[in-house]
Amino acid sequence: MLLSLLYVIFLSFTSVISQYVPPYTEDCRSDMYPPSGPTFKGQVKVYTVNLDLPPRKRWSEVITEKKNDLVSMIQSIKDLADALVPSGKLVDLVDRVLPMMIDTLPYPFNEEIKGIADASGVPLGEVILFNIFYEVFTVCTSIVAEDPDGNLVHARNLDFGLFMGWEVKNHSWIITEKLKPLVVSVDFQRNNQTVFKSTNFAGYVGMLTGIRPHLFTLTMNERFSLDGGYIGILEWILGKRDGMWMSFLTRSVLENATSYTEAKKLLSDTKLLAPAYFILGGNQSGEACIITRSRTHSIHPLELDIKSGRWYVLETNYDHWKEPLFLDDRRTPAMKCMNQTAQANISVKTIYNVLSTKPVLNKLTTYTTLMEVSKGTLESFIRDCPNPCMPW
Repeated sequence: MLLSLLYVIFLSFTSVISQYVPPYTEDCRSDMYPPSGPTFKGQVKVYTVNLDLPPRKRWSEVITEKKNDLVSMIQSIKDLADALVPSGKLVDLVDRVLPMMIDTLPYPFNEEIKGIADASGVPLGEVILFNIFYEVFTVCTSIVAEDPDGNLVHARNLDFGLFMGWEVKNHSWIITEKLKPLVVSVDFQRNNQTVFKSTNFAGYVGMLTGIRPHLFTLTMNERFSLDGGYIGILEWILGKRDGMWMSFLTRSVLENATSYTEAKKLLSDTKLLAPAYFILGGNQSGEACIITRSRTHSIHPLELDIKSGRWYVLETNYDHWKEPLFLDDRRTPAMKCMNQTAQANISVKTIYNVLSTKPVLNKLTTYTTLMEVSKGTLESFIRDCPNPCMPW
């Protein structure tokens, strides 16, 4: 079912790639913050989610406002599925089979997903599918850098929608464009006090980007592996459930961990359904790392090391000890711009410039988030990449 849907998504790949070889790059940007102009599509609205409410009621305000956008995005996914199976049987299978998974998902995420289906009117199976997609489809860039005073800035581009329907006329990914209106910032509160903040897609209950104010910051990037998310999801469906969903783990860490050290241990040691990169920043000098995960353990962790000159860590979607795929080398231009910026000039402004430089900014980029742990701040911006621009 899921693999069949992925196949139709892949069909647009050949026509896209031929337009952009070798990859398009540009000089490092220096004039992008505060955001304005053609790459900026708006600042993300902030919502409050009350963790004291029953899980089924927590997302009601968000979904009430974003219902039409969620319905439109889900319909686009169904249209892609119908392109493969015109009879509609694939969507029917999603609607009949996936709801049987809901009570196997961990609490409170299963109840929150039910609540989103209730509030939006979108069939439960399709909301589940929306929440599963992120285990296998994100391609991103995450950076944690330390300024000369020991303050840490953590920023990311969230790129999503690879192979999910290329719109030839507009030179854009269909699902990427449908997701942009769903981007929200969320202040998760308990007893009227902020527990953590995140940037989310409305309708998605896991976490890809977040901050526990004054304690740590966290982003998750997809890691491509033969032992990947498809296998873990299939095992879950078949009854093997000793692994954790990536985005549920990051949500749990942001909600419950009370230190960089505790967060690092949970992200390093918890068994996962899919391999991943966790990019973690703390609140003290030297506290930042890339945690490269197989489904069972951490591999080659990379830490900040100021004394040896490593004042930032940067992750796209390839193991840091290996060369990236030459058709998708966002790492080299991002590192070039970080090095050109220099540690003395690090700020949210200069890192936003790095993340605004093509191909770090690309046709898949939905949003950019900037976080400063010492200030407890998270700000997010919806992005666009004017032509010429790499499709990923």
